[in-house]
Amino acid sequence: MPHVPSVESAASDPEEAPDVPHAPEVTPLREPADGVPDVVETPGALAEAAAALAAGTGPVAVDAERASGYRYGQRTYLVQLRRDGAGTVLIDPIALPDLSSIGQALQGVEWVLHAASQDLPGLAEQQLRPDAVFDTELAARLLGMPRVGLAAVVADVLGLGLAKEHSAVDWSTRPLPRDWLLYAALDVEVLTDLRRELGARLEAAGKAEWARQEFEAVRTAPPAPPRVDPWRRTSGLQTVRDRRRLAVVRALWEAREA
Repeated sequence: MPHVPSVESAASDPEEAPDVPHAPEVTPLREPADGVPDVVETPGALAEAAAALAAGTGPVAVDAERASGYRYGQRTYLVQLRRDGAGTVLIDPIALPDLSSIGQALQGVEWVLHAASQDLPGLAEQQLRPDAVFDTELAARLLGMPRVGLAAVVADVLGLGLAKEHSAVDWSTRPLPRDWLLYAALDVEVLTDLRRELGARLEAAGKAEWARQEFEAVRTAPPAPPRVDPWRRTSGLQTVRDRRRLAVVRALWEAREA
């Protein structure tokens, strides 16, 4: 077995020690402050959630979970919201596809999302459209942060650790396991704290107005136009040469799309 120098022997001379940046100390987040709420999946529970969110204060943290690795398309399978005074709300948009009552309860309220452009199209399908947005991923990019994933930004800015082991699970599963719901609740647990700190850094860097304009551009971006001949994006199509086989690929793509 080759000899591996210990930390002490490798860096015994301060002048010879490599200049390695220290990783921030991170405190893992284990449980949401208010526990894991029951999933809202009935009209009555939705009305209660809307009333609670309307009575809350400050911006609202918003996130959405999809199942694109398991399901065709970008449908939203869970919506998470958290607002001071209201706590965390987890909503099943399959049981409740029209969430316009939540949108009405949050009129004029700033929504805090991470990578808003990924979630806003799916949320719009549930009639959820914000009047203002703060995108924590975009803020991190404008500040020149080297890592802009949510867990990395939360660790770097707040010193808190978000577990990401359930980020790519099949969110179309019903009922959703409790540990998945815990993960989903934690994703919105600290978003408004993160927004506050990033907002202050943007102000200090003289980039607050740039950020506001970028956030508004994301919020008001029109839907992507339909692709011309989208079946031609089928993986491996470049290996198909003759027209008959191309017709087979097209027929298969159209059957899947239907």
